[in-house]
Amino acid sequence: MKMTAPGTDATAARMSDSLLKSDRLRQFAADGAGLYVQGAIATTRWRIEADGLLQSLRARPPCIVAFWHECLPTMPVLWRIAKRDPQWPTGHVLASRHRDGQLIGRAMRRFGIETVAGSTSRGGAASLRQLLKLLAAGHPIGLTPDGPRGPRHRAAPGVAQLAARAGVPIFCTAAVTSAAITTGGWDRMRIPLPFSRGALVAMPPLTIGRDDWQTALPLIEANMNIALERAWALCR
Repeated sequence: MKMTAPGTDATAARMSDSLLKSDRLRQFAADGAGLYVQGAIATTRWRIEADGLLQSLRARPPCIVAFWHECLPTMPVLWRIAKRDPQWPTGHVLASRHRDGQLIGRAMRRFGIETVAGSTSRGGAASLRQLLKLLAAGHPIGLTPDGPRGPRHRAAPGVAQLAARAGVPIFCTAAVTSAAITTGGWDRMRIPLPFSRGALVAMPPLTIGRDDWQTALPLIEANMNIALERAWALCR
């Protein structure tokens, strides 16, 4: 018969929970995740249909790069291409203030992507001001309009409001790989596997009038879904 000291299971559970909440351990995990994604993207055979976006980034006018939350792990392929040209501006991505969002931001820095903490839809006035300043300075901004909590494939108003106020175009994009691990979260995020086929697609830019952001939301959603469907078609 196996003997267990009183309280051993409870103590082990507390130790496990403490480890999972350890900032140092989580940062180590984020660094490992970034290194893994970097390797997966580097070993993927990519097809690129994003000439308009790439030309815009080279010319350096500010823009918003919008993609669904499920594409977050594969979108750094765009900045991997960008790093070949030292003249390209530094990209910034909006990440939740929640601990998980900050760890995602830490992983993104491996690709030279800086993060802005906050949200454009949940008390994000300060974040919106910071994003406007970055756009005014010529930096591209990456946003997940259905993040950080969904609903999946539904664009929150923040992306259209930001584009309208800043007077910058939105490029609706998608990046997917043929082989990936799909998580069980609300977004069904796909973690790319190495040595697969991948596609990066960017639709023509959308320009939104300052007072037209509400009517633009369905168009943004439609373009993002078209980009995602096209990316899937290129991977098959």
